[in-house]
Amino acid sequence: MLLIELEREEDGRWIGDIPSLPGVMAYGATRAEARAKVEALALRVLADRLEHGEAVPDLGELFVAA
Repeated sequence: MLLIELEREEDGRWIGDIPSLPGVMAYGATRAEARAKVEALALRVLADRLEHGEAVPDLGELFVAA
């Protein structure tokens, strides 16, 4: 599982950050928009790392195979 930290900036924008994925952060006009953007960015970063054989954090319950 990836922890998302969300904070409101002084200018009113929201920023989402995933500490276990350095550099994965995104702004949004709303809390929900910032969360959606940072989740999408995290998935792109994880896919890129997997394609290149790089380490990824323990994803736990992100995907479940049936």
